[in-house]
Amino acid sequence: KKYMLQGREMTWMRIDRYYVGSPEDPDTVFQPVACLHCDNAPCETVCPVAATTHSDEGTNDMIYNRCVGTRYCANNCPYKVRRFNWFSYTKIESPLHMALNPEVTVRHRGVMEKCTFCIHRIKDKKREAVAQAKEFKASEVVTACQQSCPANAIVFGDMNDPESEVSKAFKDVRTYSLLEELNTVPALRYRYKVRNSEKLKGGDHHGHDSHNKGGHS
Repeated sequence: KKYMLQGREMTWMRIDRYYVGSPEDPDTVFQPVACLHCDNAPCETVCPVAATTHSDEGTNDMIYNRCVGTRYCANNCPYKVRRFNWFSYTKIESPLHMALNPEVTVRHRGVMEKCTFCIHRIKDKKREAVAQAKEFKASEVVTACQQSCPANAIVFGDMNDPESEVSKAFKDVRTYSLLEELNTVPALRYRYKVRNSEKLKGGDHHGHDSHNKGGHS
């Protein structure tokens, strides 16, 4: 808690909260924000050691053993989704040792961290496809955030496949990008939530024989 108050948090996805409506009857909107894996990523151009690079598949990758912790990438990220690793998590035995992922190497202190689109899960599915002599399909990859989301609000897949669920979602008129005016061309988009919050307007009641019909908008 002490270090969190100092801004030394470690998270790969933050949840922004927005409040809408009147103070008497407010409503809360939640928006998860992770690394957007931009095509024109501002973080890549400022790293002095090329520790953050763009892959052939369009993901924004981190080379941890090359990172020297200048934090230039975090300063240049308009979405503020990069985190500096302040701690040596390998030295924290209890209770963290029960929660560590054996498929991912724990990074050392002093490097930048961010969402990787679960690159280790993508690689696992690729190796599985090769072993089974079948075609790799990105739609078979389930990211950690997608797996843990109880509302099924997260979709992951191949944007180059016009038949994929994520490709169809991107074409929806309700989708939008964060800070689209910056032309970062992010690979992560959001969909407007349709709300039917208008209250029904009922007619006045006059006795038993006369009923005005209510209306709604």
